[in-house]
Amino acid sequence: MTADTLPTDTLPTTATYDLDVTTTRELNTALQATEAPSTVHVTDPQGQHALACGLNRPIDVHISGHVGYYAAGMNQHARVTIDGNAGVGVGENMMSGTVRVTGDASQSAGATAHGGLLVIEGNAAARCGISMKGVDIVVGGNIGHMSAFMGQAGRLVVLGDAGEALGDSLYEARIYVRGTVASLGADCIAKPMRAEHLAELRELLDAAGFDVDPTEFTRYGSARTLYHFHVDNASAY
Repeated sequence: MTADTLPTDTLPTTATYDLDVTTTRELNTALQATEAPSTVHVTDPQGQHALACGLNRPIDVHISGHVGYYAAGMNQHARVTIDGNAGVGVGENMMSGTVRVTGDASQSAGATAHGGLLVIEGNAAARCGISMKGVDIVVGGNIGHMSAFMGQAGRLVVLGDAGEALGDSLYEARIYVRGTVASLGADCIAKPMRAEHLAELRELLDAAGFDVDPTEFTRYGSARTLYHFHVDNASAY
């Protein structure tokens, strides 16, 4: 009898992988397996890249320490917590589930992500949410320049300040910033906060675990002038 045919109550419910002795490939293979435990603890990550990528089951993964590039990329259904800082592209192209970083994240967090919730409790560097396609991103600190560049769908919530060119070439993604914005990118404008947006923001803040008043935020969105090429707007592209 293989692990795939074992009764559910005979499968292990928790496991721990020490990356001082386990390779990244071995860890990801174990996490992606159909017989993977429901809760996994990863210790001593040592800033290694591409940890907990391609998960497609509703398992809980807790990584104790800093991670490198593209952690929790292509996530589906899994709940991944990184207890430390994350390198470039954390949560890149995630589809669903939850990815939480308790520290800071480098640039391009949540890049091209289609769904799910990415929470960064600290700061996020440049291009946070670049080309986001439906993901919800909540950042407890500040974000760097060109964040939500070419954002197509989803919501970006920032409790701190935003860098230059926020929302450049934005489509239908919504941005909520509590602090100051250094500058807005092409086709990004401030918009009114109606009741529906306050309710939406309250839901996102609650999901991310932040007890903050939604009325303290400003909403930004697309002016919708760059959807289709027009020669009069050539300098803005």
